[in-house]
Amino acid sequence: MRAEIIAVGSELLTPLRMDTNSLAITDKLDAIGVEVCIKAVVGDNRADLARMFHHAVNDSDLVILTGGLGPTADDVTREVVAESLGMRLVEDPAILERVRERFTRRGWTMPEINRRQAQVPEGAVALTNRNGTAPGLWIDRPDVMVLLLPGPPRELMPMLEEAIERWLRPRSDAVRLYRRVLKITGRAESHVEEQTQPIYARWAEENPPIVTTILAALGQIELHLNLRSADEARATRRLHDALTSLVEVLGDHVYSTDGRKLEEVVGSLLRERGLRLATAESCTGGLLASRLTDIPGSSDYVDRGVIVYSNQAKVDLLGVPAALIAERGAVSEPVAQAMASGVRERANVEIGVGITGIAGPGGGSDAKPVGTVAIAAAYGERVEVRTFHFMGGREQVKFQATQAALDMVRRLLV
Repeated sequence: MRAEIIAVGSELLTPLRMDTNSLAITDKLDAIGVEVCIKAVVGDNRADLARMFHHAVNDSDLVILTGGLGPTADDVTREVVAESLGMRLVEDPAILERVRERFTRRGWTMPEINRRQAQVPEGAVALTNRNGTAPGLWIDRPDVMVLLLPGPPRELMPMLEEAIERWLRPRSDAVRLYRRVLKITGRAESHVEEQTQPIYARWAEENPPIVTTILAALGQIELHLNLRSADEARATRRLHDALTSLVEVLGDHVYSTDGRKLEEVVGSLLRERGLRLATAESCTGGLLASRLTDIPGSSDYVDRGVIVYSNQAKVDLLGVPAALIAERGAVSEPVAQAMASGVRERANVEIGVGITGIAGPGGGSDAKPVGTVAIAAAYGERVEVRTFHFMGGREQVKFQATQAALDMVRRLLV
């Protein structure tokens, strides 16, 4: 079954609002074997939406539209769909009464414009909205199924699940999508491709094929393995074998094969070994500690995080020698090492991490350009220290620095 998702709303075409509904819908459809082939975003324009919808109903078995079901003049989804399918809009008294009661319960009088939300294409099935006023709509035609859902996720999700159980799951075949994600750090995308492409290329010739996608993100590379199959046991076994063959080639650059983030992996390693960690951060401003403590239960292994942005703070709070900063500069491996050792000693923990660098956009020099970051991790008698040169803006440099620091700790532990 081929599906297309159309997100409706002019706000989704601006930097202020992102379409996240299509991600949740895709996840639900994947679970029942419905393949999402196209996703589109269109503004609150009748002509644009009509053109997009016309293409979708002629190309897909299922079309899901989100948004544009409200009471205002710019909510045009139901009218465009009804007109495109040649269906007459009729007022549903039951829907109108539910909307009116919702206003009454809040001590308000229903505005007349809300009558629009009771307009239903003749022959469509209305889905009750228990968290809002706009009902969902299900239209079942011989050549296409159409599902209209409101934009707010708390309103959309219950109706989506109802539609899946009532109409979509019974019609989907036994084929399901199975996916595994392999996460890698410390390698460039081209390096990963060079090592793995000879392996995954042959999977495309198998029946059914394993479709492999390589994605580059900040501080990491992801390999997504997708397999559509009616045999769950065989699909699981094939993906396990495929993943194993990739891990054998990539070695300890792989940090996750189960979808976990790097901070989750490091947290698990610390908890398993009964170790505690403290961080000393300059250019990252506490981001490393924030990522670690985003994980529930991180108090088991995170002791403290110290932000030492100024040189004097490094001296006062960590005991970094002022002479060392003067001689080697605040952004240097000796200073990063002194920060890691200093925070570890003061916190009386097993592992200390120090990060010092130039996040930009200013502050760089020919010798130490923007993106230069020195990172150290101290564990027992071992101290790992390295200087990195990250690309990108300020936020990108800060994130990559914390990613490198987490990976440094991971490698110390494994």
